[in-house]
Amino acid sequence: MKLEKIKNALISVSNKEGLDEICKILNRFNINIISSGGTFRYISKLGFRCTEISKYTGFKEMLDGRVKTLHPKIHAGILHNRSKKHFKEMKGKKFPSIDLIIVNFYPFQKIIKSHKNINRIIDNIDIGGPTLVRAAAKNFKNVCILTNTKQYKNFIKEIKLYKGKTTLNFRELMSSDAFGLTAYYDAIISDWFNKKLKIDFPERKAIFAKKLEKLSYGENPHQKSAIYISDYDDDNLNLKKLSGKKLSYNNYSDIYSSLDILSSFSKKPTTVVVKHSNPCGISSDNNLFSSLVNAYDCDPVSAFGGIVACNFKINKKIANFLKGKFIEVILAKGFDKDSLRILRSKKNLRIIDISGFKTKNKTEIKIDHNVLFIQDKNKILIEKKKLGYVTKNKPNKKEMKYLEFAFNCCKHVKSNAIVITKAFSTIGIGAGQPSRLDSSKIAAEKAKKFHKKKLKNAVAASDGFFPFADSIKNLVKSGVKTIIQPGGSIRDKEVIDAANKAKVKMIFTGTRHFKH
Repeated sequence: MKLEKIKNALISVSNKEGLDEICKILNRFNINIISSGGTFRYISKLGFRCTEISKYTGFKEMLDGRVKTLHPKIHAGILHNRSKKHFKEMKGKKFPSIDLIIVNFYPFQKIIKSHKNINRIIDNIDIGGPTLVRAAAKNFKNVCILTNTKQYKNFIKEIKLYKGKTTLNFRELMSSDAFGLTAYYDAIISDWFNKKLKIDFPERKAIFAKKLEKLSYGENPHQKSAIYISDYDDDNLNLKKLSGKKLSYNNYSDIYSSLDILSSFSKKPTTVVVKHSNPCGISSDNNLFSSLVNAYDCDPVSAFGGIVACNFKINKKIANFLKGKFIEVILAKGFDKDSLRILRSKKNLRIIDISGFKTKNKTEIKIDHNVLFIQDKNKILIEKKKLGYVTKNKPNKKEMKYLEFAFNCCKHVKSNAIVITKAFSTIGIGAGQPSRLDSSKIAAEKAKKFHKKKLKNAVAASDGFFPFADSIKNLVKSGVKTIIQPGGSIRDKEVIDAANKAKVKMIFTGTRHFKH
């Protein structure tokens, strides 16, 4: 356990939170404080002795403060190792050692959210801060670096325990955090440039993410888990939790699947029920209660223990319906007073207001082993130029609206996906099967089980083409009379012939919606 005594500390922070406690402990162990600009004035007002950097270096700040800590006396004080050779050189220059650096950066991510002036944004790219941090983090064998106010508590414990000294283990841990911060900070700046220049897939894509919280566990109890955020609004998911237990990894996964689905049904009041990231019921209806009931009743067995998400405000009638169901999470754009009172009676139920949530990401990322896949979000539903009315019987305008709804639902179901709908509600969903025929059978069986009367003249959607006519025949047998699918199989003619023989209306979209 290599201990290093702290004699001199350099503090340069944008966020002044917690400095009072830091200065108290440094003063207790007679540690000299060096600082600059606003931090110097703040520490002086607190009543602690502090040497201004310009006086310490003998060099006044210049270029509107752009150059103040970038000085050999500062960086030599940080970077030298404590060997005889370096000490001799430092003594000759009359450069003291600097053993503790406390730095946090200009809030670049907040500036780019609140300002559009390019000069103002560029001025808030911190240069001196990251340079100090990297220097101190590199020389962790001798220097301690603090970059986050959350580290102050443990730092104070450390130097109290070791009487003004720090351990190598603590310094190395702080160094790891520091390099993580500089990587994150640079990635935010890089991402801003990419967006400014409208570069979707740059040569060196910078992925930035900051740990928001540690979760109890992952998909299973034996898996460790945490949630990271990669948005400029650092510490806010824009999901307002009003009641209930702590959210789990699986809850978050289902929540974001629900939000993604809701975002594509923004023109009409819509309810979606999600289980294991798959919708098990979707319904759009101007009658809010009907929207909820139709979505839940699509597959009430699968809905057990799922998530209910609404793009409208929950009222008392809806709350009373939900109170009698076992649901993990309820998402809605607000809750009236009576509905909150009713739902809060279920203490474990997570109630989340999504009024402040906005879908921003234009890309999605998947990580497998050490490989990162990035793609555009699937924003397109149907391209009208590609539509093909391939059967003798053609759908009318009303039926086309039903087809679009069904295809939109299918887009959000794991492949291979088959969705059966009636009007603007799902009545049977077959998801995630290696065989499209199996998905067709599951969707039809579920529809028969819960909605046998609604199956007559129902609509079916497929996320990919039908490779054989068997799936079509199975759907027709269950009661489906209109089908929407991408087309593109070498057996399209066989499939079209089967549809014509059954007097089924079918259109090809030319747009596939695989979801893995």
